Amino acid sequence: QVQLVESGGGLVQAGGSLRLSCAASGRTFSNYAMAWFRQAPGKEREFVAAISWSGGSTHYADSEKGRFTISRDNAKNTLYLQMNSLKPEDTAVYYCAADEDPESGTYYTYDYWGQGTQVTVSS
Repeated sequence: QVQLVESGGGLVQAGGSLRLSCAASGRTFSNYAMAWFRQAPGKEREFVAAISWSGGSTHYADSEKGRFTISRDNAKNTLYLQMNSLKPEDTAVYYCAADEDPESGTYYTYDYWGQGTQVTVSS
């Protein structure tokens, strides 16, 4: 079992930045590929970014390329998402997810999920 707890969400103006964190506990963090997903009210959960177990490989949704950066610190058992140039359409609950062998970007292939953190971007 892996337990995931997100933090760092909040209210920010358009053009601003936020850094989300996801603290992991339980099994060895470095065994797991990690990802961020988000879900806005009335919409399906969508992929944001993914990172390999080592951090050597990353993958982004097209709408986030160049604005968001996913990273991890295996020594601290923590996943991050740096979000810059935020837009109102980025407003959503952001979830981190973990799996030993996911299909990157496909939400149902991730076994472990956090409870989510709300990000609200005002115009």
